[in-house]
Amino acid sequence: MRKLSLITIAAWLLAAGWATVPRAATPPPDAPTGYTGQTNGVLSPADFDAALDVFAEQETIAEGLGPVFNAQSCGECHQNPVTGGVSQITEVRAGHVSLGKFIDHAGGSLIHSRAIDAAIQEHVQRNNEVRALRTSLNTLGDGFVEAIADETLLAIAARQPSQSNGAIAGQAIKVPIGEAPGFTRVGRFGWKDQHASLQSFAADAYLNEMGITSPLQPVENSSNGRSIAPFDTVGEPEDDGGDVVIFAQFMRSTMAPPRDAELSNTAEALRGEKVFSAIGCNICHVTSITTAPLGTKLNGGKFVVPAALASKTIHPFSDFLLHDIGTGDGIVQNGGQGTANKLRTAPLWGLRTHDRFMHDAASLTLTNAILRHDGEASAVRARFRSLFDSDQDALLAFLMSL
Repeated sequence: MRKLSLITIAAWLLAAGWATVPRAATPPPDAPTGYTGQTNGVLSPADFDAALDVFAEQETIAEGLGPVFNAQSCGECHQNPVTGGVSQITEVRAGHVSLGKFIDHAGGSLIHSRAIDAAIQEHVQRNNEVRALRTSLNTLGDGFVEAIADETLLAIAARQPSQSNGAIAGQAIKVPIGEAPGFTRVGRFGWKDQHASLQSFAADAYLNEMGITSPLQPVENSSNGRSIAPFDTVGEPEDDGGDVVIFAQFMRSTMAPPRDAELSNTAEALRGEKVFSAIGCNICHVTSITTAPLGTKLNGGKFVVPAALASKTIHPFSDFLLHDIGTGDGIVQNGGQGTANKLRTAPLWGLRTHDRFMHDAASLTLTNAILRHDGEASAVRARFRSLFDSDQDALLAFLMSL
């Protein structure tokens, strides 16, 4: 394939209407970043440390763990390089398609990897041809993500078709707010954008990853559709909701993932950042987003944006929208059948702390991850492949600075 210089690519993009939207002259201050295990200011240092302890606490059977589960604590799946980050852990999902409609596996699409008794260990059953792995997600900085106004995400989605000559169109879905019955909001958490609030996200994880019920998720999971009642010795709900609130407050209080200060200022990484934008990566992996102002009421009025999260510029390298880039897992959650092969744009902040990439952890190099992009991202992938090797190397250097 003929290689194109960065100047040629940039000129072509401008002519085709792929130019980026200019930044405001005086953007709001950046959100605090760091892998320090310290608060961003939402909680006091003492309260943050106490919340971190609850987030990392190992649950026991006597406390309601299981009977089917994936992990014993939030920290078990969110740990690298500090509590709240990513891990190598994946979960299993499955189901089948009938008459063009996705049908959950018996007991739900999530197949738990662990059980408190071998008799109820779950497995993917026959005739469930849709099978997928999902990696654990970074939660550092998620308080800032929760504090993004719906209108901001909808505006990003609205401008993508014109930025990409019609190739890219992110989908925002409205999902229920568990703590505010009857209210919905644009989803932004989970690979399918299945949650919009950190409290809803925490309650879901407590039940589905650890098997612990709470007022927002009061019903135990089954084992491949079979009752686990004989093995469930703790009354429901197993948590009164207090832990769920603490989990959410911990995540709201974490700093956003930082850049590698030394690598990000090298000439190669700086050139790579220009390549990233020139070939269109930043249309989905949005470089800068501003959170809602102080006092904005979100999540059906249950969450008011505090000063520590308000009017902050974050650099998540994501639009938090659903896209079909040819790697969809076929699983349907809150978004309806049209989202089966769509996934949330992976935020690239903290990328250097990963050793496995994409939603299924199946890519072991960044180059492979890029080349797996198809569908809406096929033109961007083609432009990457057309770059000189030196510009590809610069792009990879930039990514490894994130």
